[in-house]
Amino acid sequence: MAGEWIETTLGEVTDFLSGGTPSKDRPDYWGGSIPWVSAKDMKRFRLEDTEDHVSEDGVANGTRLVPAGSVLVLARGMTLLNDLPICVISRPMTFNQDVKALRPKPHILREYLPYLLLGNKDRLLSLVDLAGHGTGRLNSDELKALDVALPSQSEQRAIARILGALDDKIELNRRMNETLEAIARALFKSWFVDFEPVRAKATGRDSGLPQPVTDLFPDSFEDSDLGEIPKGWNAGPLERVLSELEVGSRPKGGVSSYSEGVPSIGAESIVGLGRFDYSKTKFIPRSFFDSMKKGHVKNRDVLLYKDGGRPGEYEPHVTLVGDGFPFATCAINEHVYRLRAKSTLGQNYLVFWLSSDLVMEEMRIKGTGVAIPGLNSTQVKSLRTLIPSPGVIGAFDDISDRLIASVLSTCNESRTLATLRDVLLPRLVSGALRVNDARKFIERVA
Repeated sequence: MAGEWIETTLGEVTDFLSGGTPSKDRPDYWGGSIPWVSAKDMKRFRLEDTEDHVSEDGVANGTRLVPAGSVLVLARGMTLLNDLPICVISRPMTFNQDVKALRPKPHILREYLPYLLLGNKDRLLSLVDLAGHGTGRLNSDELKALDVALPSQSEQRAIARILGALDDKIELNRRMNETLEAIARALFKSWFVDFEPVRAKATGRDSGLPQPVTDLFPDSFEDSDLGEIPKGWNAGPLERVLSELEVGSRPKGGVSSYSEGVPSIGAESIVGLGRFDYSKTKFIPRSFFDSMKKGHVKNRDVLLYKDGGRPGEYEPHVTLVGDGFPFATCAINEHVYRLRAKSTLGQNYLVFWLSSDLVMEEMRIKGTGVAIPGLNSTQVKSLRTLIPSPGVIGAFDDISDRLIASVLSTCNESRTLATLRDVLLPRLVSGALRVNDARKFIERVA
């Protein structure tokens, strides 16, 4: 290691700040505009908002406010048994007692601190022990005693710029995908939930669509099991438009003993359109995959989480895979359904229909309040489904397919960038790879 690097400890270069929880018995402490971070919010490296918010009175009575750019680390929780969430907040936030905020001392740049932590993530995870009820815990004294190597501030700045540029692009891709997905969902809602083109024609208004597309829609409604729907369209059980519905499997004894092989998708990896939690990927032997009669994933498959979430509750999750999905061969396990619609309906319509508010609520109701929360195949097949005319489905597919293909392609690019960042990060913060060599490496692979 170059001579300008110094050996120090995490406690010598950072201050540790503790958070807290304002009294839940005081409604005036909650529902304000100030984000309050708990473990459930710490799913992104760059954190923009939280599920819960506190008021200014709540900040003054039981928690702590830290400025934008602060680094938060989960110090207690079940998540620590598998992962160590590290977040950089983009606005002032408060946080609970399970989270620590790290404030840099003069020796270390604020923008370098999160990468120092990420580069030592495996070592930090090795410090996790068990608190009560099997909860993971990071002891603050052990955290502070962790030995780290620290380069000069100019080197810190250069490292942060390289890694930050990759994270900037990943974040830009995420926001772009959110916009593209929102456009596709808005189009779906307009055509198949609110029936805006039909209502426009029925009242003699301009639909705002090209005339050939407008001509595909009827100008009146009729009654159905779903209520009022466009005339000439149909409503019926999902079974009428499904060509494939199957569940996967895994070897006897589970998958924990396999570190490579064929990826097997479980419910925990299904997190939305085009998104996939690669940190949760499990594997099955190729021989077992070849012996599976069901559960082989195909391009543009719709995947549905079939089992319960929290005790007594079922929360459905739906995704679509393909177009840049990194696995040439892939399976699903016994907790996931793989669905394909008949060509008259198509996969794009299927994924948006299953994730629409109407169907999500129907699935929650069907899957909750039973002995084992979740959906069986009969319940999936019975889901109420709107079946538009083939012409309208074709027009929607033409538009939505370009949006979905872009989302999936961008997700794949972000995955490549994240892999590159994860390769470079520990080597850069340990001094094993110098900045100039990292730049050359990025130029070669970019």
